[in-house]
Amino acid sequence: MILPPPPVDVCPVAMQELSGLTSDGKQFFAVSDSDNGTLRIQVMGRDCVVTRTITAPVDPYDVEDLAMTPDGTLWASDTGDNNKSRSTVALHKVTPSGAVERFRVTYPDGKHDAEALVIDKSGTPFIITKEPLGSALVYRPTGPLRTDISVPLEQVARVSLSTTDTPGGPLEGTLDSRLVTGAAFTADGTVIALRTYTDAYLYPVSDGDVAKALSGDPVRVPLPDEPQGEAIAFDPNGTLLSASEGTGTSIRAVQGAAALAQPSVPATTTTPPPAAADQPQAAPQPSSSWQNWPLALTLGGIILVTALVIGLRFRRRA
Repeated sequence: MILPPPPVDVCPVAMQELSGLTSDGKQFFAVSDSDNGTLRIQVMGRDCVVTRTITAPVDPYDVEDLAMTPDGTLWASDTGDNNKSRSTVALHKVTPSGAVERFRVTYPDGKHDAEALVIDKSGTPFIITKEPLGSALVYRPTGPLRTDISVPLEQVARVSLSTTDTPGGPLEGTLDSRLVTGAAFTADGTVIALRTYTDAYLYPVSDGDVAKALSGDPVRVPLPDEPQGEAIAFDPNGTLLSASEGTGTSIRAVQGAAALAQPSVPATTTTPPPAAADQPQAAPQPSSSWQNWPLALTLGGIILVTALVIGLRFRRRA
């Protein structure tokens, strides 16, 4: 097993309640879960200094994660529901200029708190819930998202995580290492990362099948001791990024993390082509009974001697 390098500090973040993070390799994009009536996405340089703010004219309830598609579109996961009081949750699709579309979705089995979102290569969103008891649940829309009505979700996978001894998190006991608080996709769509307050879990993705990937076995990467780690992202080069709530906390990086969970290439076997009809066939091998040739010679000799004796007697009678 190849162990990842230890996380290193990249830069400090001046956001009190950072809950979602993504990166295009040149800039960081971050969102807070308390924007007081407006969706604001902070754009930061690699030194974590805010260079501009994308302001979307929408009033979110509790934004908990942030994802980016290859065309630069941002998806804010307005899915937080600590009190299990929301009849619907929302996904906000935001362009770099701030134009926004809001899509409401509904769980098929009651209310859930969710802090993790990934968007697959086809543009389908997957929401991963934060379950204090049992496994985290993975949902996707049953059809195309719409701005005029709520679209039902369907459960497509569940994620069971074990307790670890990695330090970090705001809770006491074992929940810190089991609650899913963020998610990210690599730019090439080959690895998904889920994070808890203490660890990251990397899942290889084959053929773009997110549900199948999250049902498989991940590679665990311990994260630094963060007070309330809820954000995770990938740089395009596969570097894993993590961040925590709390002013002055840093974005941390694990170099080359995505390579630890690249999907394996299935082994191929080469079958020799059948011989053409006009090609000479190999001579059949003698059966195992002919391998006892001394016995065969002995029997042949007895038969020959018997035949000679009978022949001589016949000539004498004649």
